[in-house]
Parts: sequence; structure tokens; C-alpha cells
Amino acid sequence: VQLQASGGGLVQPGGSLRLSCAASGFRLENSAIGWFCQAPGKEREGVSCFSRSDGAIIYGDSVKGRFTISSDNAKKVWYLQMNALKPEDTAVYFCAAKYGNFPLSYYWSTDNYDYWDQGTLVTVSS
Repeated sequence: VQLQASGGGLVQPGGSLRLSCAASGFRLENSAIGWFCQAPGKEREGVSCFSRSDGAIIYGDSVKGRFTISSDNAKKVWYLQMNALKPEDTAVYFCAAKYGNFPLSYYWSTDNYDYWDQGTLVTVSS
């Protein structure tokens, strides 16, 4: 299984970016996908997760109403649409994938994923 995230870059405050994560060798059924971010000097934390078993989605408090997670099952690509970006959103963003059928809260922990990509940097600055 390989995950490859893309779409990061430099954007001004208030702008938008869409991150993509392409999966190869990964079966989407009975799985969950997640986006996490890690700012300099901080631990990796959850941004959004999506459980395919029940369609449940969770967002971090700081991104609710601004970010949207989605997927294109045919292409095996999932997305993170980021709107109204703030300087505090600056971080390396990672996508992650996990097989299984667990409660959505289980997928909020970075310890519970099987596969990760290398990350893509998002910088929000004027």
C-alpha cells in the first residue's frame, strides 16, 4: 500500500487549498481514511477522519465549518478541501488509511493507522 498526498503550497490568509491523497494497493471497503497535521514543534493531530463502514465523519474543532473531507472511490483518491485558511493552519498535512470497522473515535488517534504518506506542506501567510 502506498499513499501519496499532494496539493500543499503557499496561500494567503482567507484562501483555499485542496489536498489530495492517492492510494495504491489499498481496498476501500471496511476502511477509514484520515487527515492529520503537524505544526512545527507540535505533535501530530487529527484534522478529519471518515469511516467508510458507516459514512461517519469527524472534524477537529479548529477546522469545523472550514474544511471538508471527501473521496472519489473509483479513483481511490480522497480529498481535504480547506477554505478560509488561517496562519495557524500552517503545518505538514498527512493522509492515513486503516483497514477495519471500528468506532469513529478510534480513528482519531495517530496510533491506530496502518498506512501514512510523507506529508505535504501547507503554509498560510501573507
